[in-house]
Amino acid sequence: YTKPKGQLPDYEAPVILTQDKLTVEDFCNKLHRSIMREFKYSLVWGSSVKHNPQKVGKDHLLNDEDVVQVVKKV
Repeated sequence: YTKPKGQLPDYEAPVILTQDKLTVEDFCNKLHRSIMREFKYSLVWGSSVKHNPQKVGKDHLLNDEDVVQVVKKV
């Protein structure tokens, strides 16, 4: 699921990833290819992280029902 900054997660529109593409980078590319050009890090809530939220990089593997907030470079 996506989470815009300062808002609640959008549980109405999940981002569906395939079994072989489960990274944060795959998640970003599913939304829009240009996101990775400005990618800084992501905050993730869910079972794939130890702390909620946790700052992760583009290679982090996501689990089902994780919530992701992408932070872009300024």
